[in-house]
Amino acid sequence: MHDAVIIGGGHNGLTCAFYLAKKGLDVLVVEAADTVGGAAVTDEFHAGFRNSAASYTVSLLQPKIIRDMELYRHGLEVVLRKVDNFLPTRGAEYLLSGRGGLTRSEIVRHHKADGPAYDGYEAELQGLVALVRRWMLKAPPVAAKSVSGLGDWLRLARDVVGMDRAEVETLSRFFLKSAGDVLDTRFEGELTKALFGFDGIVGHLASPYEPGTAYVLLHHLLGEANGVQGAWGHAIGGMGAITQAMARSVREAGGDIRLGAPVEEVIVEGGRACGVVVGGKAIRAKVVVSNANPRLLATQLMPEGALPEEVAAHYAGWACESATFRMNVALKRLPSFISIPGRGDHLTAGIIMAPSLDHMARAHASAVLDGWSADPIVEMLVPSTLDDTLAPKHQHVASLFCQHFRYKLPGKRKWAEEREAAADAVIAAVDSYAPGFADSVIARQIHSPADLESRFGLIGGDIFHGKMTLDQIFSARPRLGDQSYRMPLDGLYLCGSGAHPGGGVTGAPGHNAAKTILSDKKKWRNAA
Repeated sequence: MHDAVIIGGGHNGLTCAFYLAKKGLDVLVVEAADTVGGAAVTDEFHAGFRNSAASYTVSLLQPKIIRDMELYRHGLEVVLRKVDNFLPTRGAEYLLSGRGGLTRSEIVRHHKADGPAYDGYEAELQGLVALVRRWMLKAPPVAAKSVSGLGDWLRLARDVVGMDRAEVETLSRFFLKSAGDVLDTRFEGELTKALFGFDGIVGHLASPYEPGTAYVLLHHLLGEANGVQGAWGHAIGGMGAITQAMARSVREAGGDIRLGAPVEEVIVEGGRACGVVVGGKAIRAKVVVSNANPRLLATQLMPEGALPEEVAAHYAGWACESATFRMNVALKRLPSFISIPGRGDHLTAGIIMAPSLDHMARAHASAVLDGWSADPIVEMLVPSTLDDTLAPKHQHVASLFCQHFRYKLPGKRKWAEEREAAADAVIAAVDSYAPGFADSVIARQIHSPADLESRFGLIGGDIFHGKMTLDQIFSARPRLGDQSYRMPLDGLYLCGSGAHPGGGVTGAPGHNAAKTILSDKKKWRNAA
């Protein structure tokens, strides 16, 4: 009898396991794959070429979790990009962003009036980001007719006490409006608006003019790397280096991890989750903690009738589609862009090939009609410019993170037949910004939305374990009226990205779930 069994050894499952084991609980993590990490893993996808397989960059991982798990002592090393972002065009124009005043100077180079606008935008965001960061490692209040959650609502109110009218209006805009609306009222330059607007559609099947995209934009501004707020970094050895360090931390804390152990079913007895079935054998535990997408948990792992009918219906309809297409490519040489030919620090950046909000809106409309955009939105990273462990000398690897590729294709088309054509379209899109890129590709690893689902359990190919829409965030994640991280069955908890605060390699849901489980310890130990 374990104290807790955790379904899934992704980064949130490992984070949760660490905090429970650190408090002396007997914790077992069961992972279907032959390695920990979930979608934060590193693959050798071609002889001598390694790269992060799905998640691909570091910023949102919470500093508290890095410190508590002592990830640097356990082997993690993060380096910052020399330039944060590079927006090329198919002509001479480009925009860079980064530290030391680079973002502002680049914005002013295009539109002088956007300099003061940027100052105001940064000032608005500073307080808002600080506020939302505080909510990352807290359970949101329960939206229910009960006094039990009153304390949470009061604590939330305390966070916003003292905000003036302008700050409250900013908070409202970023939670309710579109990224396009927020940016169009502030800036003139199309590249400037594209620089900020891209974060509003990342992993989010939407036009930048769809309400709610301003919150998705905000969500991607909450991170830091190496103590630098808002910076983006690279984990030496790829994203698998993060989860391998986490696994070492879990084991040192006394937790156990079992690989090659897919869960067949959650054991429910007497109206309570009390273990899982792996390989036809029962593993008993006082609580069961799921790092899986809540729809996968409810529809594939729960016994028939274990959840109330209305609860089962809610999770069966849990919206899942981030419409992302993920590729790795092995390269003979570095790309050279029309906008900035040759080598330079810009090649260490996130290279965003979507030069305007209109471009993003057209890509979304095209994808809705045809399955994917005729002119795909692509963010490319070349991590081997920062990490020479990933590729042979003088050769490179690139991550291609592509937006607006539907999980369900129109008509009778299937991803098994379409994935190569989609990959060709992505390569051609990059080549139109960096001629010769297509010829430099030695090999490629393709993860269509269907591949993301089959390999990583990302239902609907959703990298966030559920859409980050207004009806699926904060107190409504994963179900309005439920207590955060506590699924509506005694002894069953959720620690993955389907819980608040949502997707990205943050570790926050795992941290918060562990805190909730520990607060319930007396109750579940008595029940067991």
